Amino acid sequence: MKKKNLILAFESSCDETSVAVIEDGQKILSNVIATQINSHKRFGGVVPEVASRHHIEQITICIDEALKEAQIKTEQLTAVAVTYGPGLVGALLVGVAAAKVFAYANDLPLIPVNHMAGHIYAARFVKPIVFPAMALLVSGGHTELVYMPYENEFQIIGETRDDAAGEAYDKIGRVLGISYPAGKQIDELAHQGKDNFHFPRAMIHEDNLDFSFSGLKSAFINTVHHADQIGETLDKADLAASFQQSVIDVIVQKTLTACAKLPVKQLILAGGVAANRGLRETLDKQLAKSQPELDFVKAPLKLCGDNAAMIGAAGYVAMNHHIFADANLNAEPSLEFDWVPDAVK
Repeated sequence: MKKKNLILAFESSCDETSVAVIEDGQKILSNVIATQINSHKRFGGVVPEVASRHHIEQITICIDEALKEAQIKTEQLTAVAVTYGPGLVGALLVGVAAAKVFAYANDLPLIPVNHMAGHIYAARFVKPIVFPAMALLVSGGHTELVYMPYENEFQIIGETRDDAAGEAYDKIGRVLGISYPAGKQIDELAHQGKDNFHFPRAMIHEDNLDFSFSGLKSAFINTVHHADQIGETLDKADLAASFQQSVIDVIVQKTLTACAKLPVKQLILAGGVAANRGLRETLDKQLAKSQPELDFVKAPLKLCGDNAAMIGAAGYVAMNHHIFADANLNAEPSLEFDWVPDAVK
């Protein structure tokens, strides 16, 4: 009987402390997540020092709960995987330190995982990834198109030049009086309104795959502030719908262009904003029209946010490619995939 590969995975890149046990890179035995949303809500965003302190408080509790829930003993584990970047440096250091200590104390190999690779490989819990593949990563900190010609090879072919999509959602959420994190509430509100404001679709017709949401954010804020100055009341549902439609139109157009110009067999939608219903529905419709042969895989809703299960899935792939780290592993807050300019020209 084939021996099972059991990976204990750690994720602490931002404001979620998570530890999971993953079997053979595709079965979740446990996925414990200690969220900090309530602690950061009053500040309107994540406070790095507060996040780090919460990670310190929760990390050992999460380890114990993950092993207990998975009904796995330490001696049954195959390896330890951990996010080492990108993210908040203090938050990352807590997870990296805990993973290094656990791996050393139990004589287990240590696997370094790029947080963004984790988001992509969350798709493994839906179905196997088929290469060449394209990944659309949309989150609070990143909006990028990643081409994967082969397994465990990542090439950025387009990314945001300023705000990430999720970051823009949170910023306009403050203007609408919606507490952090604002993405889900804006998505729900958008489905109740109409695109009556016709905000700009930045860079949608430019000959590249990059994104820009800073101008959209400014246009939105200026519209609301101008209305306040003249005593006009604007419909919040229409504002949300108009903002969201602008974001979706640009993201979908760039993604369809990338998939049409490169020989991809599968499109993966992942990251926190991948849970957005409007984005999911629009990609479903547009792909069915223009590229019906393309296999569209959406990360499970419960795994779109930061979690250790996705790190375990990516760690399993990295382990099969003999990617390991030693005690010198450190946090790399600015870690990113290789950038490949002019990939579709």
